[in-house]
Amino acid sequence: MTGYGKTVLQLPNKKLTIEIKSLNSKNLDLNARMPSVYRGKELDIRKIIAKALVRGKIDFSLYLETTGEATTSEVNKNTVLAYMHQLRDLVEAEEVDLLQMAIRMPDAVVTDRKDIDEEEWGAIKQEIEKALENIHAYRTQEGGALENDFRIRITNISSLLEAVIEMDPERVEGVRARIRKGIDELKEKIDENRFEQELIYYIEKFDITEEKVRLKNHLEYFKSSLDSPDSNGKKLGFISQEIGREINTIGSKANYAPMQKLVIQMKDELEKIKEQLLNVL
Repeated sequence: MTGYGKTVLQLPNKKLTIEIKSLNSKNLDLNARMPSVYRGKELDIRKIIAKALVRGKIDFSLYLETTGEATTSEVNKNTVLAYMHQLRDLVEAEEVDLLQMAIRMPDAVVTDRKDIDEEEWGAIKQEIEKALENIHAYRTQEGGALENDFRIRITNISSLLEAVIEMDPERVEGVRARIRKGIDELKEKIDENRFEQELIYYIEKFDITEEKVRLKNHLEYFKSSLDSPDSNGKKLGFISQEIGREINTIGSKANYAPMQKLVIQMKDELEKIKEQLLNVL
């Protein structure tokens, strides 16, 4: 599911901005960007996010802005002076120009990579958790809208199934009448008993009683799973596959145009459910 969380942590000499973005994905795909000084905590950050978000395409960003006089970088004076001395032998230039060239050379500026103290790391963890709470709130809102949509579409399929059940006796009589008409057009005498036996066998082949019962059970199971407090996106996906299987079987056995129209409508509702299930954890 999609989501976005952002927090800002103000420390005495720096400001940290934390952003977490979540997009739909079947698995957990976490991309983390942060200054090198915080790389030592990347594994811990990944564990916190993975535990909270479970799956999705996640982008984690930590931005550092120095706001005080303290800095982790300083000029390597001896190295810069050595570069200037060598450059002076090569070109005639003002001291300022030599300094500009020397400062760009390797090792002219050194960075003091200090370990993060526990107090700062504790504050960063709290901000990450706040950002994750924002994402959860975003996801909860989106999930509520999806749940309402699922319930509406499952109810529509249930209504269409009831129409199929009501139509089934009419379908059987229609099949019987169609076969009788075909026999009558042959203008041949037939054994009525044998005809009835074959007719019963033919109709039994197209009986959809089991499919109707199973489909009804799957629809109820889908609705009850929506009420579960656990993450159940994959479970709903499996149930929707079973629903599709029963609908397809009813369609293949229908052999009756009005019923096949109902089946097509059920398939349309189910496809919309499957599309939205990609957004569910």
